Amino acid sequence: MHFGFTQIKNNSIKRIMNYLLKNTLMAAAGIIALAITTGGCSEKGKEKSSAPALSASNMDTTVKPGDDFYRYANGNWLKNNPIPAEYSRYGAFEVLEEENYDQLKTILADASADKNAAQGSINQKIRDFYNSGMDTNKIEKDGISPLKAELDQINTFATPADVQKMLIEQHASGNYPLFYLYGGADEKNSDMVIANTYQAGLGLPDRDYYLADDARSKEIRAAYLVHMAKMFVLAGATKEQAEKDAAIVMNIETELAKISSTRVELRNPVANYNKTDLAGLQKMAPGIDWKAYFEGIKLAPTAEINIGQPKFIKGMAAMIQTVPVADWKVYFRWDLINSAASALSSEFDKEHFAFYGTVLTGAKEQRPRWKRMIDNTSNSLGEAVGQLYVQKFFPPEAKKRMVELVNNLKASLGERINGLSWMSEATKKEAEAKLAKINVKIGYPDKWIDYTNLTIGTESYYQNLKNARQFEVNRNMAKIGKPVDRSEWGMTPQTVNAYYSPNMNEIVFPAAILQPPFFFMNADDAVNYGAIGMVISHEMTHGFDDQGRQYDKDGNLHDWWLAEDSKNFEAKTTVLVDQYNNYKMLENLHVDGKLTLGENIADLGGMNVAYNGLQKALAGKKQEEKIDGFTPDQRFFLSYAQVWRANTRDEETMRRLKEDVHSPAEARVNAIVYNIPAFYKAFDIKPGDKRYIAPENRADIW
Repeated sequence: MHFGFTQIKNNSIKRIMNYLLKNTLMAAAGIIALAITTGGCSEKGKEKSSAPALSASNMDTTVKPGDDFYRYANGNWLKNNPIPAEYSRYGAFEVLEEENYDQLKTILADASADKNAAQGSINQKIRDFYNSGMDTNKIEKDGISPLKAELDQINTFATPADVQKMLIEQHASGNYPLFYLYGGADEKNSDMVIANTYQAGLGLPDRDYYLADDARSKEIRAAYLVHMAKMFVLAGATKEQAEKDAAIVMNIETELAKISSTRVELRNPVANYNKTDLAGLQKMAPGIDWKAYFEGIKLAPTAEINIGQPKFIKGMAAMIQTVPVADWKVYFRWDLINSAASALSSEFDKEHFAFYGTVLTGAKEQRPRWKRMIDNTSNSLGEAVGQLYVQKFFPPEAKKRMVELVNNLKASLGERINGLSWMSEATKKEAEAKLAKINVKIGYPDKWIDYTNLTIGTESYYQNLKNARQFEVNRNMAKIGKPVDRSEWGMTPQTVNAYYSPNMNEIVFPAAILQPPFFFMNADDAVNYGAIGMVISHEMTHGFDDQGRQYDKDGNLHDWWLAEDSKNFEAKTTVLVDQYNNYKMLENLHVDGKLTLGENIADLGGMNVAYNGLQKALAGKKQEEKIDGFTPDQRFFLSYAQVWRANTRDEETMRRLKEDVHSPAEARVNAIVYNIPAFYKAFDIKPGDKRYIAPENRADIW
């Protein structure tokens, strides 16, 4: 999942891709669910910790606020909290992640010991899924045998038609070699679900790892070849054959990388909207029999198909015919082994972690199995676990407080929009209409997913994973050609994160994020507005970032801006792009201002809107001038900064700079606050301070 509050362009693809990335662990084992710091609820509404909302002991006051606010706010915490071996990044989020594990562990411990759970009940499915994953004796005994039927089928490949048949069967089962096919809202008719394709097929997390000439990319390519060879040996190949097979996979994936869009290109919703029909798709990519494909995945040939990346689909389909069948055998064998590795015996699991966890992210040790099984159970039976989580840990009064905050911050953003000097009245009117129509979801869904058709048993952990994956894909495919269900959620209640969906024009805050340090039931307004208030404002601002602004109030991809306003917006975002492009990390790297632009706009807008909301909340109230020595304005900015404190391994920093649409934690603080006039006043920042930005050079958008 993305690290940080984010924009979800499409709930359906988010569910499927997160499912694939987490449950089959095709991406790095170091993927981190968001988590936070002090406190939490051990039972509904009860504070787990009496730790203060802000603690001066975490600060390093030897650092001037004008030189490095991130370290001024967090320096002592950073010094006193080294990264545990199992983490590639450890900060406020991961501290709450540990608390979240404790909460979920109590739920799964109860479920796993429930011998009386009725067959077919949620408790039975949670129990048997978790226990099957914890039954390491059986998993060790089974070895690679759970894959035997699929591997045997791959060995029968003789023609390109056989390759396509295997592609169809894998997609129908929810494993996605080469490309994704999913049901999602039509970008220009957001009330209807259509079929969509999306590029895939790579074992490394990004196309640039295959194509870039920098030292780190070369190092990763070399390590990937070694890793693949080791896995092929574990699967029964000789060392010589395994090395040849690894080279074959690398060649195929490199060709796929060459036709893949960059991450920056993937952020352009217009370029990724290319609707056609079956005949148009067949003409575009004749290397695949698309009629047979749709029949094979049990989806009636649909009149509306969005091809996310036409260049990729066309090139990939051509490769089906031109790449030797013998090479496709190797590629599909690798894709199957790699996607299933964490569900196989320990030798596969450990080698998988050695590359995706250690090489890519720098983690020194694999997480304990019970944590990994909590993750996989919570992902595979997300809303089933979510129901139990909400019953035990979500205080109802938190929802009420959130509604009040959201309403206040909506009004704050409305005031900010109304006061913009660079936007015309006509575009302001449309922006205010969009803001007014933003839907808000808090805590948990009103309607839970029905898991009746998901079979979970005791025979095989791998089979349970397959069944859960198949269930999710079937559920998604069944939506195609039907109206969008606007009651659905793209995250589970136990996820410590939040998101904005432009297709739905909604902001969503799962129950698990309504804990310290984002949300304190009894803290002063300044702390809550600097944390959860900023989260709310961040998500609302996503509706007006460089991507979200292209969608109208109904969630349709539609240009509602006057041309001059668009020009003014782009000029203002260029300032932010340049600032982040010049934000240095490690010795010779920097943040990618274009890749991270949407999140940076949301951070900057979120802080401005939250600060304005705080002033509205304080108006007319009697306030203590200082709490623990800090004014309300100071506590607002400190609260924001302390949310992002984190130590990160160099490998993980390098990975995120290449892959992540979110800026590193340090930049999310330092590259934002020095653009905000109120910050200068709160901490008496003056010319000559290292990070001082002259007023005319500051970024100011929303």
